[in-house]
Amino acid sequence: MQTLLLIAVALFAGLLMTRLFVKLHLPDVTAYLVAGILIGPSVLGRLGLPGIGFNTTDQVDSLSMISDVALGFIAFAIGHEFRLSALKQTGRQAVIIGILQAVTATILVDIALVALHFIMPDLLPLPVAVTLGAIAAATAPAATLMVVRQYKAKGPVTDVLLPVVALDDAVGLVIFAVSFGIAQSMKNGSTHVAALILEPLAEVVLSLVFGGVVGLILTWLERFFHSHRNRNALIVGSVILTVAVSQYIIYVGSFSFGFSSLLVCMMLGTVFCNFCPLSEDLMLQADRWSGPAITLFFVLSGAALDFSVFADVSVILIGVVYIIVRSLGKYIGASWSSVLARSPEPVRKWLGITLLPQAGVALGMCATAYRVLGGPEGTLIRNIVLFSVLIYELVGPSLTKMALTKAGDIQAIPQEVATRRKKRLAEVTKPVPPAFDK
Repeated sequence: MQTLLLIAVALFAGLLMTRLFVKLHLPDVTAYLVAGILIGPSVLGRLGLPGIGFNTTDQVDSLSMISDVALGFIAFAIGHEFRLSALKQTGRQAVIIGILQAVTATILVDIALVALHFIMPDLLPLPVAVTLGAIAAATAPAATLMVVRQYKAKGPVTDVLLPVVALDDAVGLVIFAVSFGIAQSMKNGSTHVAALILEPLAEVVLSLVFGGVVGLILTWLERFFHSHRNRNALIVGSVILTVAVSQYIIYVGSFSFGFSSLLVCMMLGTVFCNFCPLSEDLMLQADRWSGPAITLFFVLSGAALDFSVFADVSVILIGVVYIIVRSLGKYIGASWSSVLARSPEPVRKWLGITLLPQAGVALGMCATAYRVLGGPEGTLIRNIVLFSVLIYELVGPSLTKMALTKAGDIQAIPQEVATRRKKRLAEVTKPVPPAFDK
């Protein structure tokens, strides 16, 4: 009963907050995150009132399964943007920009934090600086996709943005594999570098292969079902299956190999959209089912944000440097790589701003660093990443909306359409006069 009550509170809190934020012209994603913060352990949870919100982080973690499934649907939807017909126009741009902007962000953050290490060696150990540089490459796809969908963004920036965000996860994992292997060697003097590099690379390959196989099976099974209801159930089951299997870890000797649920579901969506002729219509059906789960994902993400990181001055100092330099790295990297890819002017000017949000993949890297490095170094990495995620998730969606609007991908509602909607709403809400018998 308590779990169901928490789900209901989270849904209603997120939906009600959107009514307030629409007056402020802010994206729904930001509203969901703020709603989660308010009903989370950091605010209402401190009151200890049952049924009002999440009193402990354990209650938030108890609903992590919903977040995993929602993130799977978000990744599936992004993978659906990789249509070969569309990639003929944007594929070259996406590959060049996706790789170079991630590498640029990593290099600039490494330079800044290594310099900070030499200025204050007791404050920032060198392995922490190198690891944070690797984590800087990751971009969160969830908030970006939600802003694109809410405002029905369409144009040159959006066409490149979604493939770049999807590719960014694979690139980020590879960069993290190399950089974290170096950081581990710095701390221990010698370590099994082969495992640290091979395991993340294998994760990328295994995830893409597994997602592709499930996508082909889904496409084959789809032909045996003819109603939207059954086909929708088939898609939902496939996404949940891939998310579940992605939790498994394969052990081979001293090596352990896992899957990235994001990459698996992205590949699932990519194969499905390119091999199933009805994928466009079926995706609309799946979006209707997954809507409430995605709302819960962002509300729970807000509830999980830990404000205790603000109590450490060193975390704030390093975090501010990390946020500023990473933001510059993403913007500069996207700008010069889009020039190299011969992208149109709006892409060169505005794409970098849309790549700032950071959450899921970065937190996964952070968890790995915390587990492997341990001690003060692991704790420092975790707190800095949590601090940056808090800032990026609250500010990032609004910046993405602003950039897409400036680029012309988000169009304002024409005045006549707005007037017609207002008139129609007034007619629906007009009180009906009582009937009188003659």
